[in-house]
Amino acid sequence: MEDITYWDCNAAFGRPTAGLVKPCISTSELLAEMDWHGISAAVVHHALMVDQSPVVGNAALSEELAGQPRLIGTWAILPPQTRELAESSVFFREMAQSNIRGLWAFPEEHRYILERLVFGKFLDEVALRRIPLFVKRSIGWPAVYRLMEQYPSLTLIVTGHGPWGEDRLFRPLLEHYTNLYLDISRYELDCGIADLVASYGYKRLLLGSNFPYAPMGGVRLMLARCAISEQARAAIAGGNLTRMLGKADLS
Repeated sequence: MEDITYWDCNAAFGRPTAGLVKPCISTSELLAEMDWHGISAAVVHHALMVDQSPVVGNAALSEELAGQPRLIGTWAILPPQTRELAESSVFFREMAQSNIRGLWAFPEEHRYILERLVFGKFLDEVALRRIPLFVKRSIGWPAVYRLMEQYPSLTLIVTGHGPWGEDRLFRPLLEHYTNLYLDISRYELDCGIADLVASYGYKRLLLGSNFPYAPMGGVRLMLARCAISEQARAAIAGGNLTRMLGKADLS
């Protein structure tokens, strides 16, 4: 078996209000957890971005990621109408200055509708810049369908879509939208990854743990042992994610 470099596309640190696994409060704790599980790098967000506000959480994340090259930051978005975050030209410039490479939308927690009526040209620019937008599967597949219909070129990563296998819901999206990605954090379906790779290829699947709401090691072991080629395994483990992040234009 070839040496595989594992990147986690979906991990968080900070003190969440709830969680199934003991959280990592600091970046040093998160890096130690990653080392234990053999994870080389991670795309991360901060618990404050979800449980308090992106205004507070985005700033806290940027401050704590300074000098941490193994941790790639993401910020959370809010409706532009409330003017809580900077207007788009300033927002993207600040992303570049803070080395933020992706965005999260938490419509349930932050009480907004993730649709064109709300986000308009902002998500058009996110799509044009090929900045990845992460959402939790819990927003509901109908919401994902509407979002992709309204922004068909958006790079969207849907996270945490298991464990029972929701293929009848997400396979049509894979079929129609080439920038739709799935993390495999809870895709605990027997031979599920192998069948997805056989049906749709491996380029739109990403290793993601959903830590601390799920164990970091489970998904790594699942990917390491599933019956796919080493080329596919390496791509899902990190190659697809690094390629995606490299396309993001924050100039």
